[in-house]
Amino acid sequence: MTDNKRISREDLEKRFAHLQEDFQGKLENKKQTVVAAAAAGSALLILCSYLFGRRRGSRRSTRVQFRQK
Repeated sequence: MTDNKRISREDLEKRFAHLQEDFQGKLENKKQTVVAAAAAGSALLILCSYLFGRRRGSRRSTRVQFRQK
């Protein structure tokens, strides 16, 4: 029932090469999704920073009004 065949270096190299090819294929498929998500996240971060900075600046600034007679 048990096969006492020894595993050679070539067998391991073939198997690792096959696994690496599968992993690279999956990585290429997901790469564009990850790049798009990172771009959207950075745009959202910049927008939030702008809006919160604008709000904080308006609260801290002094307003001076001049009256004309």
